[in-house]
Amino acid sequence: MAIQDAALQPGNEFKGKVALVTGATRNIGRSIALSLAAGGAAVAVNSRVSREAGDKIVQEIKTGGGQAETFVADVADGNAVNAMVDGAVKRFGRIDMLVINASVRKQTPFADMSFDEWRSILGITLDGSFHLAKACLPHMIKAGGGAIVTLGGMMALSGAKNRVHGSVVKHGLVGMTRALALDLAQYNIRVNCVSPGQMNTAAAGEVITERPSPSKNVPLGRKGEPEEIAAAVRFLCGPGSSFISGQTLHVNGAQMMY
Repeated sequence: MAIQDAALQPGNEFKGKVALVTGATRNIGRSIALSLAAGGAAVAVNSRVSREAGDKIVQEIKTGGGQAETFVADVADGNAVNAMVDGAVKRFGRIDMLVINASVRKQTPFADMSFDEWRSILGITLDGSFHLAKACLPHMIKAGGGAIVTLGGMMALSGAKNRVHGSVVKHGLVGMTRALALDLAQYNIRVNCVSPGQMNTAAAGEVITERPSPSKNVPLGRKGEPEEIAAAVRFLCGPGSSFISGQTLHVNGAQMMY
């Protein structure tokens, strides 16, 4: 079975449930939204600025027979997050799954990094995670439980040149995942992290015209596909992971194991 086919395999494990996926218009976020919808979930598709980009994913989901709606919100803005979650609940009636994927890629030597840039990265990833979890929590409690999945990365522990801010926020997400898992277990809410390795994805404005050559430093010999991350997220949101919480699932072709 092809990678994409596996990630989009139709199912009904999420029938009657609702997922909110942030940063859902491109790359990994798009694949996650499509995969959860394939499992029967209604999907609130978050875009930071582009309703048009969100509506494109929504149309893909609807064409496949699913339910979805676009919600434009900057996750670093608590008021905007609250309005988005309220809108999703008004539209679909509940929130069962939260996938915290929104992030920004920036590469800047630390010597040249401004405090504003530092804060912008922390604001989107860490402040955004706080706002999202707080806003969704009452609805998950009302629903009798739920699943939260954060998107980490190898740089959480390995670091990355010119990405001090990126490394800090990914490391912070791992700590937040573990702590939230303990805090929210009493509500039957599971919290896990998926940590991607090198992926075949494009940064904003970048166009991939051909597949990159095999990665020599990845034991499996290639970069990962967004659908492979989506499949991991779908598993951690689903019934097959009902006793898994506080964990980080590394999806990196054995490039790093820790």
